[in-house]
Amino acid sequence: MDLCHTPATREKGWYLALMAPNVKGPNFAWLDPSRLYCHPQLPSAGGLQDCVADLLQPFQGDAIDMVAGIDAMGFILGAAAAATLRRGFLAIRKAGHLCVQTVAQPYTDYSGREKVMEVRSDAISPGLRVLLVDQWVETGGTMRAAIELVERLGGVVAVLSPPVPIGVAAICMENSEGGKWIQERYKCSHCVPPSLQPRFDQHQ
Repeated sequence: MDLCHTPATREKGWYLALMAPNVKGPNFAWLDPSRLYCHPQLPSAGGLQDCVADLLQPFQGDAIDMVAGIDAMGFILGAAAAATLRRGFLAIRKAGHLCVQTVAQPYTDYSGREKVMEVRSDAISPGLRVLLVDQWVETGGTMRAAIELVERLGGVVAVLSPPVPIGVAAICMENSEGGKWIQERYKCSHCVPPSLQPRFDQHQ
């Protein structure tokens, strides 16, 4: 799709066609959404605008206190969602980047690498309702670690029982074992239409 083109009829997920496939081999993610973020932001439409609107639609009317984005590409979607909701934004970082008191959580990312993520310990108070945002949920390890950090600090990531004020959002949530674990327990939102989900799960 032309980077500057906006279709006259914009169905949910139209902007997924803006994403670029991996041309660098197995050490990289299979699909790169960053081209979507380059799409022009027009007064009434744009790839990023429509993507964020679709991610937030299931949470309309929910009481969200803060949006948290996961290092690093989750910062883009998370900050955009926070600006749309007029809420604060919290960056959940890879270990070693924060110069303040932190809480840490080890995890295994989609490529099988062992890592640690951190969040500042003073940002989340007990009962704070947090919407967690990342670019992609593949194996679910990164998002699950972020959930554990928020919950250890007393924040609330909504479970699938009333009330469900917050949850987890990503462009794609794959139906992997870890992805299903998250979707079965938390209120989730993603942008992939059901007809395309099998292709995303199979990295096609």
